Parts: sequence; structure tokens; C-alpha cells
Amino acid sequence: MHRNLHDALLFFYKFLRMPMQIGSITPSSASLAKKMIEYVPWQQATAIAELGAGSGAITQYIASAKSKHTQVLLFEKDVELRQKLTERYPGFPSYPDASRLDTALRQQGLEDEKLDCILSGLPFFNFPQQLRDILMEQISTALKPGGLFIAFQYSQQMRKQLHQQFEIEHVHFVPLNMPPAFVYVCRKKPPLLHSDSHPLAEGAACK
Repeated sequence: MHRNLHDALLFFYKFLRMPMQIGSITPSSASLAKKMIEYVPWQQATAIAELGAGSGAITQYIASAKSKHTQVLLFEKDVELRQKLTERYPGFPSYPDASRLDTALRQQGLEDEKLDCILSGLPFFNFPQQLRDILMEQISTALKPGGLFIAFQYSQQMRKQLHQQFEIEHVHFVPLNMPPAFVYVCRKKPPLLHSDSHPLAEGAACK
């Protein structure tokens, strides 16, 4: 109880100082955290990442749900919050910049294996469009074929861009959170086949 109160006060303080970066006045609720991890294939997942881990409100559920063989990477920009995550979850490597997922994967030896799932609490709509584009590209590239991207947002303003980058399989409204949130369950799209590589296209070109 004391730890939860301390985290809530720290989170509120961080929000007052950096509202565009933090995005909410309180940590994620248990209802939101449980919905975020519901679709993760924990028994098959070998590597996942959490972006915008904050005070660890969702991280604690990840730690409880993951299999022994699942590697977890955390990303949190705020130095103080990231230090607390490192202290509480020493087995989860923590990084400061979610827009450099590729660098983190190389450092962890995952550049070929990639990630089964990426969970995100980043307030995307608070970011400049250029940063949003970079993050979306990094997330898509870091995922395995068919990998999951699960993100919560406080509005549906990112739905169009998420639809462009991923297949949106579910959108859940979580009212028991402050503020209420939408959980997007998205899957990485298969690569597009170029028409000039299709056998029929090659045959047509020969005629």
C-alpha cells in the first residue's frame, strides 16, 4: 500500500513537470494492466518489450505472467522512473529511448530473433508527427512476422495511423482507469508482394 501511494504521488509530480511526456496524472489501473497483458501469448513468447513503463504499474503484471524463458525489455525516458524500474526488476534491461528499439535489440542480441510482442503506454498523440512516425516504424521493424503491438491511449485519435501500420484486431474500452482508456490490440501486417516478382507478372513481361 505504501509503495502504491508513493508511486502515485511520484507519478503525479512527474505529470505536473512533464505532462506531454507522462500523459496521465495517475499510473495505470489494475483493470487496464490486466487488459494490456490479456492477449500476449506468454507460453510461446521469447522476447517482449514495454514502452513507457513509467512506475511499473503494468510491468508488475508482466513479471507475474511471463514464462521463465521470456526476455523482457523496458523503455522509460524519465531517469528517476527508469532507475526505480531497474531496482525493482533487475532482470529486465531498461533503456531510455523507445525510438531506438533497433539499438536495444542489437545490444540484447535480438536483432535477428525480434520481439513477439510490444506493449506501450506512450502518449503518442502528445508527440510531434515526425516522432510518431519514427516510433511506428521502429515498432513494426522490431516485431516478428505476425507479432503483436498492444497499446493504450486516452482517445481514438491514433486509430488511423495504427490502422495504416498494423492490423487492428481489437479495441477495448477500459472505463475503470483514470482517465478511461482504449486498448488497441494490433498485429504486424505481412510484407506486401511486389507485382513484378509474381510469376504471372514475369510471364506477362516475356510476351
